[in-house]
Amino acid sequence: MTDSSDANKERNREIARNEEAKQVSGSVRVSTWAIAMVVIVGGILFTLGWLALK
Repeated sequence: MTDSSDANKERNREIARNEEAKQVSGSVRVSTWAIAMVVIVGGILFTLGWLALK
């Protein structure tokens, strides 16, 4: 019984490590999109402001 219990604990640890890796990957992906959107919107606003001053 101890062997199966230890195997289950190790399996649960592996699942937890995999889930953590997925969360980190997802967070990086969302952050990258957020930064890209800020750069694009900032560029548009800068261009509009520059054109308004001309």
